[in-house]
Amino acid sequence: MKTVLVIGGGVTGLSAMYELHKWKKNHPSDVRLILTEASSELGGKICTLKNSGFIMESGADSIVARKMNIMPLIEELGLAEKIVYNATGKSFIYTDGELKPIPEDSVFGIPATIESLAKSTLVSAEGKVEAMKDFYTKNESFSKDDSIGSFLEYFLGKELVEKQIAPVLSGVYSGKLNELTISSTLPYVLDYKEQYGSIIKGFEVNKEKYLSGGERKFFSFNSGLSSLIDAFEEKLDHVEILKNTKVEKIVKENNLYRVSLNNGEWIEADYVILSIPQSAAELLFPKGDLDQEFVPFKNSSLISIYLGFEVPDDALPTVGTGFITASSGELVCDACTWTSRKWAHTSEKGNLLVRFFYKSSNPAYSELIKMSEEELSQLAISDLKKSLNLELTPIVSQVTKWSESMPNYLITHPKSVEDLERKLSEIYPGIYLAGCSYYGVGIPDCIESGIQTARGIIEQI
Repeated sequence: MKTVLVIGGGVTGLSAMYELHKWKKNHPSDVRLILTEASSELGGKICTLKNSGFIMESGADSIVARKMNIMPLIEELGLAEKIVYNATGKSFIYTDGELKPIPEDSVFGIPATIESLAKSTLVSAEGKVEAMKDFYTKNESFSKDDSIGSFLEYFLGKELVEKQIAPVLSGVYSGKLNELTISSTLPYVLDYKEQYGSIIKGFEVNKEKYLSGGERKFFSFNSGLSSLIDAFEEKLDHVEILKNTKVEKIVKENNLYRVSLNNGEWIEADYVILSIPQSAAELLFPKGDLDQEFVPFKNSSLISIYLGFEVPDDALPTVGTGFITASSGELVCDACTWTSRKWAHTSEKGNLLVRFFYKSSNPAYSELIKMSEEELSQLAISDLKKSLNLELTPIVSQVTKWSESMPNYLITHPKSVEDLERKLSEIYPGIYLAGCSYYGVGIPDCIESGIQTARGIIEQI
């Protein structure tokens, strides 16, 4: 009998196990399927909380609608009828003491038309002229392994990147643009430059792909994202799911792996999928085996703060989804989502719910991480007053600290993954990596990573 062990019950691990489970049901065999999760609940960075009529996502809050490759899975899980879309796509950058709109015809702040560039209130006339060099400057040296920041600055100019693109893109990929590669962020920008001679022109030709569907760019479920996790768990009826079970060590014995658990028990496995953060995965192996291969991987941290109020959502000063803070020192927060406006299902009575983000790249983060939940809530209330001129007392406050949990895809990331995969296959054949530490940070990327890893094992079985 073969045993497949999936370590980690987040969306990646659940996707991998779901694929294995489907295969086993269609191809009766004596393969044993086990999933371990260190915490008391499945889901990882997907966790829906409900309080006083509000639905709050302590981790990821939505799925990119453009990545429709997961829709067949959503339908299989019986969730298609529960899908809800974001209500509005307009967002702002808070700079110079006011909210300035991110141009609508833009993708991650990158103009998708000349008109979008011309109408931007975030960039000066000189900055707009500088950005026009994108139309006549050829690419003679950049490859997808180069910095996305350097690439965009070279063709679109420093001001447009700093004032309009970087605040958006850095927020999505949790890192400084000069430290992130084109391949790990927006690989298609190089393709557009090569094919159309212009990044802006490339987005204009393909903008239906990014801007179609009006404002329905993201989706969730009417009871929250945890509906996805619950549906997975319900379907895995013949899988051994071990919660509150932390894997402490993996030891190779002949052609099998002896996996020690925190309860003193152990599992003997033929195949192992590591769908946990790389910082946790590296601790499972004997010292010296993979230490050097894990060194290049870096993570960042994040503090999420929800504030819910007993006032109508229309207390917000304008229509939109929220704002990103330019690095001007005017506010402490890095961003604020107007959750009740963006997601109608999150507020049962239509009352105001907002979410503030404080990233580890924030100059104040070293002090923020020392604060109590009450102090952090007061800080968010202060940022609310400064940014939106709203002086309110919340009836709900939810603080979540994600410590060293957000992968940073540095310029060296593709090579680091390749080196780790090669060394792992040499020393520990049958153990596989999966998830956002390596193969993409979005929920669709994590799902695809889990499924593809499971299929690789299925082929071997």
